[in-house]
Amino acid sequence: MAERLTVARPYAEAVFALAAEEKKLPQWQATLALLRAVSEAPKMREWLSDPKIETAVKAKTFQDVCGDALDVEGRRLVEVLLKAGRIGLMAEIETLFVQLKDTAENTVEATIETALPLDAAQENDLRATLVKLTGKKVEAQIRVNPALIGGTRITVGDKVIDTSVQGRLAAMARELHA
Repeated sequence: MAERLTVARPYAEAVFALAAEEKKLPQWQATLALLRAVSEAPKMREWLSDPKIETAVKAKTFQDVCGDALDVEGRRLVEVLLKAGRIGLMAEIETLFVQLKDTAENTVEATIETALPLDAAQENDLRATLVKLTGKKVEAQIRVNPALIGGTRITVGDKVIDTSVQGRLAAMARELHA
């Protein structure tokens, strides 16, 4: 995985530099998400890996699948990645781009899982708490996960704050087996 990230990094940095210069970070994030989705489709992945098909044909077909959602620069990126044999790195390129974008915008992504749905006031309180803890703007996805039984599990980057009943039971089980 680390090797794939190393290879993908120059592409992500180049796209980020272009997007930042043109002030099109959200548009490029959407473009990269589209390119990742298309490149990861099982039939497309299989077709793209066929060495008998010319790169120009692959690029044209890939671009046609994306349609009008792909601008001139996005089409050029597809061509560059296909010629370099790097289209399979779209997930890593997108991930690195989002990290660069979040750093530039002083933003952090969080996932909040709750056992029960939250009302607007509870959501706002959680977001405010995360802003205080991280010192950054927080973009949070909130999901209901009944398996938690009660409480919440919050993931911010590689940090997990688990106050769920499920998490506490698992911790007790580990202690009993130790």
